[in-house]
Amino acid sequence: MAVAFACLALAACTTAANPPSHAGVGSGGASGGQSGMMGGFGGGMMGSFPNGYHLSSLTCSAPSHLPGTTVYAMVGDRGMTSMMAGDALVSEHMMLRAVPAQVPAGQVSFVVGNMGWRNHELVVLPLGPGHYTGERVAGADGKVDESGSLGEASASCAAGRGGGIQAGSVGWVTLNLPPGRDELVCNLPNHYADGMHQLLILTA
Repeated sequence: MAVAFACLALAACTTAANPPSHAGVGSGGASGGQSGMMGGFGGGMMGSFPNGYHLSSLTCSAPSHLPGTTVYAMVGDRGMTSMMAGDALVSEHMMLRAVPAQVPAGQVSFVVGNMGWRNHELVVLPLGPGHYTGERVAGADGKVDESGSLGEASASCAAGRGGGIQAGSVGWVTLNLPPGRDELVCNLPNHYADGMHQLLILTA
């Protein structure tokens, strides 16, 4: 797994150093120049992918031309198999990495690639003054309060809201976001507590 990870990271860094701002996400096959981790999921994103995490091949693509600025989010999990079922435990290792982490306010298109075994999603929640990522408290259902949500990508191989982005699938959404600070989260049961959150800054 470590060797495969190193090879993928090297390939991504050498072939996608400057991916197009609206590049689509291809399949995980070996053929094709913008496949697998390419088209926004290569380069720096691969370099930040933690060791030990599962790498599913992406089997569908977002549209090649999405409105506004594109933010690519990679979601995943570690130490699990395709046989895992039910809600995640609080102690499991999960990740959410989004780039760039600072974009102009206005139209922002999120393209979310699920590299893990479990379903994941991306929900955009406003972050008020004096508040920080990771401090939300989950309820008994393992989810944080989504009041004031600005939108989400949670459909497999489709735009907008759905039942969760399945392993190896891509979901996307275009939102009109005001200047400020938002928290990108996966709000499936216990995923937030397991580390799936990141700050996004929107500049005026």
